[in-house]
Amino acid sequence: MSSFHLKIVSLDGLFFDGEARQVSLRTIDGEVSILAGHIPYVTAIGAGECRVYVEGADQIRRAACVGGILTVTKEQVLIAATTFEWAENIDYDRAKIAKTQAEGILSSANASDHRKEVARNKLTRAKVRLKVVDNSKVRL
Repeated sequence: MSSFHLKIVSLDGLFFDGEARQVSLRTIDGEVSILAGHIPYVTAIGAGECRVYVEGADQIRRAACVGGILTVTKEQVLIAATTFEWAENIDYDRAKIAKTQAEGILSSANASDHRKEVARNKLTRAKVRLKVVDNSKVRL
């Protein structure tokens, strides 16, 4: 199977720089999968799981990916994410606590609109993190 050069970066640094067979992630328009030879493409990244099918490896690498931009050129695929965390680096208990806290703020009648908006964003990130960890436990 053909491969392409994939680079994944965020403000926290470089997460991946190598050959991949496929990368799948959620964009603002829905789920996309990129294979070698994909047409040039640019889109904003949504909130969801990113799956990297590394060339020469049987296992899929999973990560929580929220926000940023996906750029596909003839030379490489670039994921410049706002938030990117490999499944093995996610603190599951911390994500559960963040989810519970965000839900509490959203159900509060006393919380300001701004505080609720921040809580909605935190809830989204927590749900993505929990899903990624849960999915990584399933052997594909």
